[in-house]
Amino acid sequence: MFKLVIPKRLRVSFHSLGNSVVRFSSGNSECLSLQESVRAAVEFRTYRQIPDLFIASKESCQNPNPFSFLSSFSVARRTQVIDEMLQDFISIRPRYHPYVTYSCLLTYVLQSPDPFPIALAIVQRVIRSGCVPVPQTHLLLSSAWLERRQQHESVSKLLLEMESIGYCPDCGTCNYLISSLCKVDQSNEAVQVLRGMCKAGCIPDLDTYGTVIGAMCRIRRIDVVVELVKEMVKFGLTPRQEIVVKVIAAMRARKDVWRAVEIVELLQSEGILVGFESYESVLEGCLECREYVLAGKVVMGMTNRGFIPYIRARQKVVEGLANAGDWKLAYAVRQRFAELKS
Repeated sequence: MFKLVIPKRLRVSFHSLGNSVVRFSSGNSECLSLQESVRAAVEFRTYRQIPDLFIASKESCQNPNPFSFLSSFSVARRTQVIDEMLQDFISIRPRYHPYVTYSCLLTYVLQSPDPFPIALAIVQRVIRSGCVPVPQTHLLLSSAWLERRQQHESVSKLLLEMESIGYCPDCGTCNYLISSLCKVDQSNEAVQVLRGMCKAGCIPDLDTYGTVIGAMCRIRRIDVVVELVKEMVKFGLTPRQEIVVKVIAAMRARKDVWRAVEIVELLQSEGILVGFESYESVLEGCLECREYVLAGKVVMGMTNRGFIPYIRARQKVVEGLANAGDWKLAYAVRQRFAELKS
């Protein structure tokens, strides 16, 4: 194991080292552990050395966490130190160089009392460095967030606490929080965060809506899904095709084909492209529910946009309309297929 050595003759003048690189060696009884090395860097505010300490050390970031000594500080002092650290890391290149440091620091903060708002500031810095927090952050962040929310604090208030330490909530940070909540089956809270973002000055984007809608589709909360899709369209956002497919699939699973057709018509009316896969899913849903008249109307809409249903679906639509006695629509559908030489 490699550990930091500070000879006695240099200890007195350690502060004068400034931003010089701390060197490591092994096999000395006076070696410092990673935590002790980090603590020394914090004491003398040589924060830029800390990422190098983590990279050079082979110690684990968990047992104990190298930042656990910060627990002896007051909350205000701890927040100040972490903020200074984050600010010093901004100029480090490459930007991902402090990644291990960010990860250990975020893990420590999320497991300590009063993790907010500094935890969100760390998440923001990680994302802006071009990285994403380590996977276990999803659970830690969600747990800490829900604990604070149980104290009846609003989403916007928690997000705006970042301003008290010189940071501003942004869409990237909120999206990561939403993603974390969805990954631990807290989709309802994710919806609340989406709602609270606007009050905190963060405008939800495609990723925000896409993550929440996807989560709601998995648990088949169709009413919420419809509301969110309509909200997206109102704000001028175009749902990605994979999200439209998920929405239609969730409605089809609930046999709510009328709602599926409503969504398709809404998107069409706003000039938003609906792909073949979505149309085909709606059509199959109509056939499964024996809604042949509705299926016929879907077919007409598909063919108007150049999409031709699979032959099996075409046959079922025509036969179903004929059996239902709607000869006029059955003829129109057959005529349309003939025009397309299908």
